[in-house]
Amino acid sequence: MPELEESVEHKSQSLPRLVVLLHWLLASSIFFLFVSSWWMLSLPLPSAEFTYRELPFQLHKNIGITLFAAVITMAAMRVRSLLREASSSQGWLQRLAVWDHILLYTLLTVCCLSGYMSSSYSGWTTTLWWLVDIPSMSAENDDLNILFSEVHLWSCWALLGLLLLHIGAAIYHGIGNDGAIDKMFRLR
Repeated sequence: MPELEESVEHKSQSLPRLVVLLHWLLASSIFFLFVSSWWMLSLPLPSAEFTYRELPFQLHKNIGITLFAAVITMAAMRVRSLLREASSSQGWLQRLAVWDHILLYTLLTVCCLSGYMSSSYSGWTTTLWWLVDIPSMSAENDDLNILFSEVHLWSCWALLGLLLLHIGAAIYHGIGNDGAIDKMFRLR
């Protein structure tokens, strides 16, 4: 009974507190970034009268940079176990879950880096939490800004699709009551 074995395995495993906290920090940050990006892009372009667009963009960049640090931390903590799980002879659902996580970390990294690169070439400064100026890659360059903006846009859409798969899997595990969801709420 592989399903019973999977259920017992899920129930017996517990994730480190930091992984669970980072998971929910990432989830809430990603949700905020998607919602805020749609809102901030609908604002009028900046001008002498309209400078208020800077605040939502800076906030978006600050959360994106912080998200990048959280992704790197979480990936570093989980990469060994994910690679071990990917190479073991588990069922196809478990392999899919492992690849879902690997792709999530990869797409989150691409989204964050392409957003930074686009901002870097846009001519607008980035100040991390209004305390530290983040250096730009070079002077303003419209072509590179457009290129990295496109990479940012399409990697974010791909991320959204993968997140829907991830949420669908969470619902599947919740309905199946196999213990996988419990790991994301249990702090050891």
